Amino acid sequence: MCTLHPHQAKGSAIRIMIYNTEPVDATELPKKFTFNPKEGIDNPALVISDDTEPEVRPRLCILKREEGQGFGFYLSSDTGCRGHVVRQVDPWSSAECSGLGEGDRVLEVNEDFVDDKDHLTVVLKVQASGLQLYLLVLSAQDYKFAVSERRDLMLLARTHCGEGCSRPRLCHIKKDPDHGLGLSIIPIEGRGERGHYRLNPVSQGPAERAGIQNGDRLIWINGTMVSALTHAALSKMVKKCVDHVTVLVIDRRGEESYTRRRLPIIPAFAKTHNLPYRPKTLLLTQGPQGFGFLLRQEKLSSGRIAHMLREIDSCSPAETAGMEDGELVLAVNGEQVEDAEHEDIVSKIRQSGQQVTLTTISVTGRDYYTRLSISPLLFYEDHIPKRERFPSPSQAHEEGHSTPPCPRLCVLHKEGTGFGFNLGCVQNTPGAYIGQVSTGSTGERAGLCEGDVVVEVNGQNVEEEYFDEVVRLIKKGGTTLRLLVVERPGYENLRKTGQPISSGLTLHSNKVPDISQDNFV
Repeated sequence: MCTLHPHQAKGSAIRIMIYNTEPVDATELPKKFTFNPKEGIDNPALVISDDTEPEVRPRLCILKREEGQGFGFYLSSDTGCRGHVVRQVDPWSSAECSGLGEGDRVLEVNEDFVDDKDHLTVVLKVQASGLQLYLLVLSAQDYKFAVSERRDLMLLARTHCGEGCSRPRLCHIKKDPDHGLGLSIIPIEGRGERGHYRLNPVSQGPAERAGIQNGDRLIWINGTMVSALTHAALSKMVKKCVDHVTVLVIDRRGEESYTRRRLPIIPAFAKTHNLPYRPKTLLLTQGPQGFGFLLRQEKLSSGRIAHMLREIDSCSPAETAGMEDGELVLAVNGEQVEDAEHEDIVSKIRQSGQQVTLTTISVTGRDYYTRLSISPLLFYEDHIPKRERFPSPSQAHEEGHSTPPCPRLCVLHKEGTGFGFNLGCVQNTPGAYIGQVSTGSTGERAGLCEGDVVVEVNGQNVEEEYFDEVVRLIKKGGTTLRLLVVERPGYENLRKTGQPISSGLTLHSNKVPDISQDNFV
């Protein structure tokens, strides 16, 4: 199993390069070439130089494991060290047998370039790979040299695959009332064996809109490889599809590239088109009453044991973050937990402190990936938010004395995505506070911060108003919203001293900039 490990690199690798040349008597070679205009250049000189540029070559490591076993290495993101670093390769493990070495830097996971990706996202990709894992790596020495020389690591990785190599595509096609799937499956003649088919989509039809191109090779349909299917059996399988089908395809040149490199064409290598279900990650910040949800172990209709999110409290951090009743937990703080013991998952959440990230999916979405026999985390690309480090109570107390509380008037102008923040409250208690603030939104630019207490909405005091009334006042204001807010510790100090909240006001005005300047994440 692949987990995080904090150790630093120890030692360095020695690289030996062997050149195949014809034997030459070095004593007959001039040490320096001097051009003589009378003699011309009929007798060129051979110059011996020690300044040869080292060749940087990535290695492809193929790891295979049995059900219930790990791959036998740790993946680390070391402080002050760029890249995803291989650590502690177990002797006789699948990792060691594949050629994976201590200090190797991972460039690609299953043909997907990951050097520039968030570390927790890369760990999830490795964990979701199933029983086979394909890693393209550089040795620590080669990686350091490539970075120092400002080599394009993505280009270096793609060069390893050869020119014209395109990845497979996993496409979800929904039937159309007029065209059906909009797809013809044609056997390829002269291949010498059955199970080879090309696709011909209807122009502007459902298949073409889902990413199918004319001439694509069909590899896999609804989790079944087509290499062993006759055309009649394949046609029968397609007819059984009620309203949709998921296929794995690749173009002709891509198929030739994978065949030349002796690699299988599998879903783990694929880019996705139009998949109906995606996991999502929620960042929860603990409120006065906790996170506001119940984690329960349940058995699904498919027989799978799942960890379900239930009894989500109204106005709780869980509801504010977008949690929905009946979702399944796939990962906690970037670590896959589907197969973990229920008590271990509860312990991980409790040990997270005041913040926790949960990666979830609906039951329908999980059933979809189960039918395809792949993990829903296989194509997970979202950035996993990093949890904040909260100060200890003593630090917060000291900071409260050194910095006087300062209410802020934040002026927001509504955009296409709304005001860009969630509103939270404590159940059955008057008052409201700011939940998550979207990055790049008008709320963030206006100066709203997560946890701020809302004092006024458009000039009307709402400290003793309940959640529904605060929401009504916000909606009533139209496209412009003026919020008087103050950080929670400061608010509590002001309430204790009886000082008016409006004193010491700081104004945050937010004008809507030209849309070309906005970069929404």
